[in-house]
Amino acid sequence: MVEAVVTEPRIRVLMVCMGNICRSPTAEAVLRSKLQQAGLADAVQVDSAGTHAYHVGHAPDKRSQRHAAIRGYELSALRARQVSPQDFRRFDLLLAMDWDNLALLEDRCPPDRMMRVKLKRLTEFLPAQSSFAEAQVVPDPYYGGEESFESVLDLIEAACDGLVDHLRMRLNGA
Repeated sequence: MVEAVVTEPRIRVLMVCMGNICRSPTAEAVLRSKLQQAGLADAVQVDSAGTHAYHVGHAPDKRSQRHAAIRGYELSALRARQVSPQDFRRFDLLLAMDWDNLALLEDRCPPDRMMRVKLKRLTEFLPAQSSFAEAQVVPDPYYGGEESFESVLDLIEAACDGLVDHLRMRLNGA
């Protein structure tokens, strides 16, 4: 009998937005898919959370689910949760979707300098050649129309392409 080898992920990434029903679960699903395609799914754990507890336990917004599904991303099994104090220790990267959520993460983060370097915006990983290269934030599509969800997906896909490249280099010791 051959035993299955279970390996712990070497890097853990937490996507963070306000309520964890639009941007961060979308980013979680997109990154998981891109990691799978890159052969890195076993090396990187991905999760998402919100800075607020508005929607804890709820599935992602139906519009986010619908637009993601059109592109092959499955969000329906995800459930919103709030960022916990343990997340700052457990995750290697905590990626906020915008400046406000980054500021909230910074306020809640332990003062340890090694914890603070984990906090970034997802858009910091946008490739220079991307048409979104100048974007500073992933805008909240919640109050926008259907096109808002499409443009957020475009931006998240581009940023996750850059993030996968970053994670690959990090895993290879670069």
